[in-house]
Amino acid sequence: MPQTVAAPFPWADVWGQDAAVDTLRNAASDPSALSHAWLITGPPGSGRSTLAHAFAAALVADHPDDEASMRQVLAGTHPDVTALRTDKVIITIAEARALVERSYFAPSAGRYRVIVVEDADRMVERTSNVLLKALEEPPEQTVWILCAPSEADLLPTIRSRVRSLRLREPDVADVARLITLRTGVDEGIAEQAARHSQRHIGMAQRLATDESARRRRDETLRSVLGVRGVNDAVEVAGRIIQAATDDAKALTAERDAAERASLLRTVGIAEGQAVPPALRTQISALEDDQKKRATRSLRDGIDRVLTDLQSLFRDVVMLQFGRDGELINRELRDDLAALAAAWPETRTLVVLDHLADTRQSLERNVAPLLALESLLVTVTSGRTP
Repeated sequence: MPQTVAAPFPWADVWGQDAAVDTLRNAASDPSALSHAWLITGPPGSGRSTLAHAFAAALVADHPDDEASMRQVLAGTHPDVTALRTDKVIITIAEARALVERSYFAPSAGRYRVIVVEDADRMVERTSNVLLKALEEPPEQTVWILCAPSEADLLPTIRSRVRSLRLREPDVADVARLITLRTGVDEGIAEQAARHSQRHIGMAQRLATDESARRRRDETLRSVLGVRGVNDAVEVAGRIIQAATDDAKALTAERDAAERASLLRTVGIAEGQAVPPALRTQISALEDDQKKRATRSLRDGIDRVLTDLQSLFRDVVMLQFGRDGELINRELRDDLAALAAAWPETRTLVVLDHLADTRQSLERNVAPLLALESLLVTVTSGRTP
């Protein structure tokens, strides 16, 4: 059932996950219910990281009313909590080793030392192996909290060493209500954003508060519906990739500039002053990290487009099977109904299968433009190139 009464601090920002909150609150207060390593899984936007940090705060606090310590954890400043959230494509071995090293330190102020890995699914096999021994034999006062979309995203050897906690998918109404409470936007916009984001809380908040993001999404879907031939497919694919690239740059440019300025201030270089040769390595390392983050941001942006397209053709299938009350893209109902009538169900399923294949191709570093062109050729022809 939807959560109607907010849980006490630090759980108040965890929305619609009553059972998970109860489990972790009990574990934080009862050592016999506490496992040394946890895996929190759930669909994107379900609140995995929010729950993980609330759990970390409860573990560190000396008692349930130790709000000062818990606020430190949630602010990311508590010395006994180490959190890793990567903006890059993968978590590196060096980052994993640093976490393992940190995990063997005794807590300095709180009851436990807590290691949170928000994107555990971004560990390749070699990186995962670095964590195995630390997860299998952690110090008595260390707790690991891993987050991933599903258990299948981690190696079986990792899964066997953690206690899994699966989050429920929030309802559209749950997400819309939360977005309205957080942002004050109109209830209609909040409901539309929750529906279009497929209940991803973070994306729903962005759509609800960013009119340009809503417009780009609508333009992308209408462009794909208008593809009639190979030339259209190439043109529309190019526009989608360019829009995703521009969006990724907009999201990272301000942060990149602030990081560079902060590094230069730290080493005592004034704005506009030449960087001495001895410091160029540090600048190069920062720029390399920023390039990796930009790659991840672009890949995430294209993945969001693919998610939107999946919702589009999923709606077509729903209409073809007479389920018109469950549409994600209600605003496009007439266009979707026309497509559903014009195509056999098998053609829509071919498109959906190619969408899944496109996602896998991008994970294998296939050029995004070529992958999207191939997908749109399938949309217009009904056949896989």
